[in-house]
Amino acid sequence: MFGLFKKFKDGFAKTVKAISDQTAGIFFGKRIDADSLEELEEALYTADFGVETTAEILAEIRKAYTADETLQGRQAAEIGAAVLTRVLAGAEGALPPPATKPTVIAMIGVNGSGKTTTAAKLAWRLKGDGQMVTLAACDTFRAAAVEQLKSWATKLDIEVIASHPGADAAAVAFDAWQAAKARGRDYLIVDTAGRLHTKGHLMDELAKIRRVLQKHDPSAPQHRWLVVDGSLGTNSIEQAKVFHESFGLTGLVVTKLDGTSRGGALVGIWRQLKIPIYFLGLGEQAEDLQPFSVENYAKAVFGLDDQKV
Repeated sequence: MFGLFKKFKDGFAKTVKAISDQTAGIFFGKRIDADSLEELEEALYTADFGVETTAEILAEIRKAYTADETLQGRQAAEIGAAVLTRVLAGAEGALPPPATKPTVIAMIGVNGSGKTTTAAKLAWRLKGDGQMVTLAACDTFRAAAVEQLKSWATKLDIEVIASHPGADAAAVAFDAWQAAKARGRDYLIVDTAGRLHTKGHLMDELAKIRRVLQKHDPSAPQHRWLVVDGSLGTNSIEQAKVFHESFGLTGLVVTKLDGTSRGGALVGIWRQLKIPIYFLGLGEQAEDLQPFSVENYAKAVFGLDDQKV
């Protein structure tokens, strides 16, 4: 458990730094005062926690400060973590055992979100859990995506079904499902295209992939996960809305949180859409795709140690 918490703590280092820098380290070794509360408020906004969440965190800390003006910074951090934990109650996505084989996970997201690498990392995690997995390279619009997925598949020793750049993505998905079924795979992970500048065509292509898969299995794709770049901040919320309205998302994977000071945006996505968060991308390596933990997230954001984890 220590190793998992350390991964979260390291991954959110910039978010923690964004808060602690602006608050001059009020969370540790100091008492809270009115000025530091104002600085904390500014820091939470800067980290993209949004109006509602920031207000709730500040209200709880101010309440404790009013009751006890000797309130220490660490106590304030614990209050903030407790509020985040409450706000995010129910946000942890848990992937159940496959009810049908292959169970299809469609990875959706715009170019640059880390979608293709996330598909490969997810396949690696499932393989490590004893599941048999096939990858489908359905981002045929971007030639580099097909090669990127093939490269990851070779590195991680995972089967990938692919075609030439520009091939019909739905046809690749159709072939991949047949191959996964014939070989008794537990999961088929479909990497889709993500060219948002042609949003209408993108949504049409996603719908076509879905129709083709449903010719094999009316319930497919059983999981439709949006991979969103966490460094986009509040813009990621709007992106999630667009895809959710068009494709009916069932889950989120938030990436690139190791390189941003805006790690609060996922809270806004959960508050507005109530789409469960399955994984966080906290680095470049395969093992850096970590299951989302509300408790670890809340503690890491406020720089708390792992004594109670």
